Amino acid sequence: MSDRIRCTCRRCTIRGLMGPAIIITVGVLFLFDQMRGAYLSFGNTYPVILIVIGAISLAAAAAPSDGHVSGQVPPAGAAPGTVPPAPQSQFPAQGQGQ
Repeated sequence: MSDRIRCTCRRCTIRGLMGPAIIITVGVLFLFDQMRGAYLSFGNTYPVILIVIGAISLAAAAAPSDGHVSGQVPPAGAAPGTVPPAPQSQFPAQGQGQ
């Protein structure tokens, strides 16, 4: 199981619907392409995907973020209220003279 904290605020919940909404929209557009042919072909209806993305983004931006939980989890044993240090690269700087 992951140590990641899941946010349940309305903004994050609506953003979580982006992927499923796009998959469903693409499936419906391909279904219309198979059923109706020329007029409702995918080449004519693909802008609907952009409309769905815009509508979900607009709904997420307008939703309140009351109770939002940030994605950073403090390491075990860290004092409350402290910020964990930035991760260090395990590789030396490449492209710089050594």
